[in-house]
Amino acid sequence: MFAIVNIAGQQFKVQKDDELFVHRLEGNVGDNVELSEVLMTSDNGGINLSPSVKVKAEILDHLKGDKVIVFKKKRRKGYQKMNGHRQYLTKIKINELA
Repeated sequence: MFAIVNIAGQQFKVQKDDELFVHRLEGNVGDNVELSEVLMTSDNGGINLSPSVKVKAEILDHLKGDKVIVFKKKRRKGYQKMNGHRQYLTKIKINELA
């Protein structure tokens, strides 16, 4: 069984015991989170578009993603600009699809 879930503005296909990196969620490490915005479920090939399934997950860690370098340049003008960014992420583990 799997479900398509909307987590912090992104859609993920989740199954039991999956570990995901999502945008930073509220809560502390070890807290349980209930993901209520389930878009679709599938069980044994059957698709249900109006699911009443609750997805329960546990927060494993809060961390930062890899650095992304943004470099802008205009040729022959002497203009260069370098900027960096690291996204705040949360690692979650899907415990239950009920």
